[in-house]
Amino acid sequence: MSRSSKKGPYVDENLLKKVRGGDGEKTKPIKTWARSSQIPPEFVGKYFKVHNGRVFVDVFVTEDMVGHRLGEFSFTRTFRGHGQVVKRIIEKT
Repeated sequence: MSRSSKKGPYVDENLLKKVRGGDGEKTKPIKTWARSSQIPPEFVGKYFKVHNGRVFVDVFVTEDMVGHRLGEFSFTRTFRGHGQVVKRIIEKT
């Protein structure tokens, strides 16, 4: 067994305190910068605002997200699509 599996999942202590305190409702989501925190089963049904480096992104935790990291659902880069076919190139062919 590797050492990482012995250590257990990482969850930010302050984040865990806020969830156990009753925060995380839709009207008052939990604001966090802890993108590396894993999502335990007690986070299911809670609302978070996860920082992506520029703004806070709304994340609602479902059962499928358990075991993943909060940062996986708050994208840091905007995807603008793959390159488009330019009209000039079509005319040349």
